[in-house]
Amino acid sequence: MTEPDSALALHKEAQRLRWLFEAFEHQQHVTEQETGFTYRTDRHDLALAFADWLKDFEAQKPADSRSNAAYVGFAAGLMLRALIRHTPSSVSARPKAAQENDPAHFWPEGYLYVAFCLSVRGQVLRSDYGERQYQSGKLGDLRTWWSFKENTSEDPSRAIGFLDLFAGCEPAWDVPQIFRGRPGFRLATGQPGQTGGHLR
Repeated sequence: MTEPDSALALHKEAQRLRWLFEAFEHQQHVTEQETGFTYRTDRHDLALAFADWLKDFEAQKPADSRSNAAYVGFAAGLMLRALIRHTPSSVSARPKAAQENDPAHFWPEGYLYVAFCLSVRGQVLRSDYGERQYQSGKLGDLRTWWSFKENTSEDPSRAIGFLDLFAGCEPAWDVPQIFRGRPGFRLATGQPGQTGGHLR
C-alpha cells in the first residue's frame, strides 16, 4: 500500500475518504494479481461504508490512551462490518482455474475485504504503535470461511470477531460490536473479565 501524503499519523489519515479510496484501490489491485479475479468497486457504496465506519469509530473511541493500540484491531473489525453491510465490490471476471477450496475463490469479495482490513490494521499497528500483526492459520481454513460467510450474513457484527480470529487474537463472540467487552481492552487497561465467549 502507498503511504499517505501528509504528516498526519496513519490512523488519522485513514479517516479521510480520499485515502480510503486510494488504499482500497491499491488493495484491490494487489488481490487481483494474487487471485486472478477482477473486481468492480462502486465508489458510492464504498463511501457509504466509510461513513458508517467513521460514525461507529467515533462512537466508541476510548478516552484512555492505553487502549489505543487495542482499538486499532476493533476499528479494523468495524470497517470489515461496514464493507460486508454495503458490499461495494463485486467480481467481474473469474480465473479459469478457480479452486472452491481456496478462501479467495470461495468468497472473493469477502477475501478482498479481509485483506484490506488486515493490511490497514497491520500498517497502523506498525507505524503508529511499533507493534507487529500476526495472522492465524484460520485465514487459510475453508471451514472457518464457511462459518464466516454464514454468520456475517445473519449478523454483520460477527465480522469483528472473525477479523480478530484471522489476526490471531481472541474474539469477543458474545458482544463483538462493544469495544469494552473485548479481551484486548481489558488487557490494555488492567481490568479483569471473562473470556470472549463462543460463536453461536
